Amino acid sequence: MARGYRKRVLVTGGAGFLGSHLCERLLSDGCDVLCVDNFYTGTKDNIARLLPNPHFEVMRHDVTFPLYVEVDEIYNLACPASPIHYQHDPVQTTKTSVHGAINMLGLAKRLKAKIFQASTSEVYGDPTVHPQPESYWGNVNPIGPRSCYDEGKRCAETLFFDYYHQHGLRIKVGRIFNTYGPRMHPNDGRVVSNFIVQALQNQPITLYGDGNQSRSFCYVDDLIEAIIRLMATPDDFTGPVNLGNPDEFTIRELAEIVIELTGSRSELIFLPLPSDDPRQRQPDITLANEILDWRPTTNLRAGLLRTIDYFSWLLQPETAGNTSI
Repeated sequence: MARGYRKRVLVTGGAGFLGSHLCERLLSDGCDVLCVDNFYTGTKDNIARLLPNPHFEVMRHDVTFPLYVEVDEIYNLACPASPIHYQHDPVQTTKTSVHGAINMLGLAKRLKAKIFQASTSEVYGDPTVHPQPESYWGNVNPIGPRSCYDEGKRCAETLFFDYYHQHGLRIKVGRIFNTYGPRMHPNDGRVVSNFIVQALQNQPITLYGDGNQSRSFCYVDDLIEAIIRLMATPDDFTGPVNLGNPDEFTIRELAEIVIELTGSRSELIFLPLPSDDPRQRQPDITLANEILDWRPTTNLRAGLLRTIDYFSWLLQPETAGNTSI
């Protein structure tokens, strides 16, 4: 690449939780970054600190419509990722995954650009295999309340691999497991943000079912490092590859750790388990370890302390609504 040339990178969903961290990392790596977001769940506050950077640009755009820009690489992260948000308008969620993939793949084909797809552990549904390797086909209810997201992402993967086989497109597919950290939306309904917000306000912490369902939680900085490494792999490695932390915790264990770290007076309350909610979720990251030389380095307590600091700041009256840290 010519001296002084900056790689031009498009990040769809760039004002969201993961997208804003990815934009920040790409800028620090010396890229020109175009952040595209319709601000349905992303916020301008998430990227406020990046706006003065002359190598950062923001465009309000919905990826269900074609986009005409000139870039070298594309990271397709656009899609609401929490049940509260993606179930609010399930038709639009499916369209974002499917039409968004078609439009970004079409753009990548025209530009001969490399493209990353942010897939999800939800493609495994409520798994009958544990932990979940990439070879597992999943156990997804195609007509359930979560299917707009689960099946939308599964279809997006299909499209990516069809473009790879039919058009020789350079694709990378990462299946992202539960990720947490600063800039999570406080009302997104995800378990880490729910528990921290409830604990900081000394409200009852809501557990669904008996609390013994398990999850594996990856700190956002570790996840972004994995995405960058995946994008840098040779063209003949496409994925899909699991990106997540293999350390497994029950939901009850998570709640108890959050109460301890916040010094909260919150008590645990139990409600019925939502329909199709997975009972277990743990990535087999053998492939990521072998191909990307990657595994998470942030343990749960350390990551939770940073996330608690963020929400403590966010919930202060003078800073509420400003998520620029």
